[in-house]
Amino acid sequence: MPQPPATWRIILPLGIGTALSLMGDASMYAVLPTHTAVAGVTLVSVGILLSANRWVRLAANNVVGWLSDRQPKRQIFVAALFLGALSTAVYAFTSGFWPLLAGRLLWGIAWAGIWVAGNGIILTAAPLAVRGRWVGYYQISFFLGAATGAFLGGLLTDWLGYHQAMMVAAALSLLGALQAWVFVPKEIGDQKTRPEPAEGLEIDSAISDRQSPISPPIRWPELTSATAVLGVNRLVIAGIFVSTLGLYLAGLWGESVEVYGRAIGVATLTGLALSANTLISMIFTPLIGSLSDRAGNRWQVVGGGLVPGIVGFGLLALSLPFSLLLGLPLTSITSSSNQGLSTALMGDLSGGKRHGRSLGALYTVGDLGSAIGPMLAFAVLPIWGISVLYSLNAVLFFGLLVMALYWVRTAKSTTD
Repeated sequence: MPQPPATWRIILPLGIGTALSLMGDASMYAVLPTHTAVAGVTLVSVGILLSANRWVRLAANNVVGWLSDRQPKRQIFVAALFLGALSTAVYAFTSGFWPLLAGRLLWGIAWAGIWVAGNGIILTAAPLAVRGRWVGYYQISFFLGAATGAFLGGLLTDWLGYHQAMMVAAALSLLGALQAWVFVPKEIGDQKTRPEPAEGLEIDSAISDRQSPISPPIRWPELTSATAVLGVNRLVIAGIFVSTLGLYLAGLWGESVEVYGRAIGVATLTGLALSANTLISMIFTPLIGSLSDRAGNRWQVVGGGLVPGIVGFGLLALSLPFSLLLGLPLTSITSSSNQGLSTALMGDLSGGKRHGRSLGALYTVGDLGSAIGPMLAFAVLPIWGISVLYSLNAVLFFGLLVMALYWVRTAKSTTD
């Protein structure tokens, strides 16, 4: 059933701003390792620069979450978009380790504001009956921005040069900030005034409870479980799987593979595999969110969404060529399910007055998982090998499945 116009009046400017804000960051991941000379940095420092934004978010997420429970989320979101454009301008107009480090730290703070406040706006504005779908739609902007930014950044760098490509990325990010400033509805996310329902948009009890002086008690065990869903997902996918996929493909086919008489390098194959992962996630995130809205118990859908990842990593652990063709899409389905549903669950379990703090804690745990994942993976790879590592990923997802089934059973026992 098509969404009413009010849905897109909120989601579209939020999504455009979020996607365009990622142009500089995604470009840095794509081109900095191969353009260290023109950027004025050493290869050794690339790892520090590309991870600095994640480490600063461990503190910034909670600060932004606290602020967004006390200030209009729209103001925080738009200000963070402009800060993100400034950080990309730093990449464009400076060189050297320290200026780029400052830019990366600025970006980490900006992304905390964009992602925590942006998702907070969605949770505040979305009627409970379609919250999962709204979250899924907004998550598309992240996947689309990351994929487009990496591709466009590489293309423009080869065409125009490193600094010129970053100028284009900064201009696009600024454009995204400007359109959000103009088009994100001013009444959305304002904690001080109750928004009037837009045409076709119902304000249900899940939204209006933020106006109540008494918030419902926090269900800490279930809230912690929802946080664990994203934390484990980011550890397994963004931390371990993404950082080791190139090695996995090299182990399968060596440095290149011949396709129709043409040799394709492992770096190209890795890029194609990651792009396929992003595309699959974009498709399934809103579909799974919509399914969770209809199911009546999101934990049921969380549990079902974990099964493909368990099977997928089990297949990948076999280290056979066919296992990639089956395993990659299965793990992508679980990745998209976990990312979207953990946010929707956080909205269900925390009152409107606590959405910001809850999201700040959720994304801090997620960033911690993605930050320690590569270090953990490369520490144990020489000892265990990649097949054992991917088997452990399947075990971690299975642990989440057991937890999800526990909450499904608990919900059924309370309703019987």
